[in-house]
Amino acid sequence: MAAKQRYFIALSYDGTNYHGWQIQPNAITVQEVLNKCLSVILREPIETTGCGRTDTGVHARQFFAHFDVGGESIDHSPSTIRSINAILPKDIAIKNIFPVPAEAHARFDATLRTYEYHIHFNKDPFKNGYSWEIRDKPDIGLMNKAAQIIMEYTDFSCFSKSNTQVKTNICKIIKATWVETETGIFFEISADRFLRNMVRAIVGTLLMVGKQEIGPDMVRGIIESKNRSKAGTSVPACGLYLTEVRYPLAPYPLTP
Repeated sequence: MAAKQRYFIALSYDGTNYHGWQIQPNAITVQEVLNKCLSVILREPIETTGCGRTDTGVHARQFFAHFDVGGESIDHSPSTIRSINAILPKDIAIKNIFPVPAEAHARFDATLRTYEYHIHFNKDPFKNGYSWEIRDKPDIGLMNKAAQIIMEYTDFSCFSKSNTQVKTNICKIIKATWVETETGIFFEISADRFLRNMVRAIVGTLLMVGKQEIGPDMVRGIIESKNRSKAGTSVPACGLYLTEVRYPLAPYPLTP
């Protein structure tokens, strides 16, 4: 029996119509749709493993998955990518496919992940579903002060969804900052890993600071409590984007 070849696939997707990335019963997900399309094009059952899991309604500008193919190596030329994109729905797009060693892993080999959360303040039909509209502009200076405090910690149990099956709530955040744009603001955060619902809970907590409901230093007590009920409400999924997943330089030719 011929050894299987492992491939990485780079893609992006609009998460509005999906119940997240990961396959689940009685709900349509990005992984399910991608598996079916790859199976049709490659003419064998394909099961992908993603670089992580995004929640219902969350978008991904950059996402990676791996899968194994038996027999002869597949043609991973632009024509194959076009063939896959032709049968995928318009809200999922393949960017690249490339062979990797058998031990390469889309999830466990990733060294950095970056998310953005977008907020706007005036009604805009073109941002509906892609940014969260709030009425009053929060104090960005206070939120950035609190964001720097968050970076001093590594145990983020207070920002994790309850009853998740993870071995540890330890994450190393290397960037957490709010940026102002012409039409709104966005939060950018980078870490080696994220817990379920973590970014949306952090944003909700920082907005409490920005609205001056709590002071920046109160974030320390929230984190040290390790209690989800002490942190802010999770913000809606529509404004959240996975924007970058980083791997060791070799053996990942990630550029298109």
